[in-house]
Parts: sequence; structure tokens; C-alpha cells
Amino acid sequence: MVFLAIASVMYVCGFVFLYGVVRIAVRHGVEDVDRRRQQATQPSERARLLERGLAPERAFLTGN
Repeated sequence: MVFLAIASVMYVCGFVFLYGVVRIAVRHGVEDVDRRRQQATQPSERARLLERGLAPERAFLTGN
């Protein structure tokens, strides 16, 4: 009976731990996306992203 109680407590603690790890990972991912979005709004970065995005689509215009 004691073994069952200990196993149950460890099982619940494992799920709580995994929930915390996933929550931290999602929070860091959202922060990274926000940071990249702020960088992409800067004029020089926006021009670089647009140029990189259009070059493969219209390769004949790049002079290669």
C-alpha cells in the first residue's frame, strides 16, 4: 500500500514537472518570435528579408 502511494505521488509530480518544462519552452519560443518580429520591423532588416524572399522566385532578375 505504501508503494502504491509513493508511486502515485511520483506519477503526479512527474506530470507537474513536465507541465512546467513545456510551459517554460513555450514562453521562450514566444519571446523569440516577438524579438524576431521587432527586428523584422527595422527598415534594413525588412529590406533584406524581402530581397531574400523574392530572389529565388524571380531568379532571372537577379543577374545570375
